[in-house]
Amino acid sequence: MPILEVELIGGAAVPERAGLARRLADAAGAIFGSAPGETWVRVRETNPTDYAENATDAAAAGVHPVFVRVLKRALPEAAELKREVEALTEAVATETGRPPDQVHVVYEPPGAGRVAFGGRLVR
Repeated sequence: MPILEVELIGGAAVPERAGLARRLADAAGAIFGSAPGETWVRVRETNPTDYAENATDAAAAGVHPVFVRVLKRALPEAAELKREVEALTEAVATETGRPPDQVHVVYEPPGAGRVAFGGRLVR
């Protein structure tokens, strides 16, 4: 069930933008050990004028982060979570051409009992 929402703050070119969602889905699927069709990825871009950091001009400083939101049925234990975060950060950085320190991964609360697909609640 893993679902990733990847938000690119624009202003920096992404190498090979075509197919980015598929490459990220394949990488995330491998990281999570998902069967085919079980890891979903949505990619969107945000205009750099719609992003700011307090007391700084982030765009002028070359800051074009990527935010990755991860929704899973259940959260893994701490060691597995650390492994996933490190692997996801590296994969997203590689595929987007952004430095790893500009990739931010946020895990959502577990989806079990609160997310439904086609009217069926995830248990």
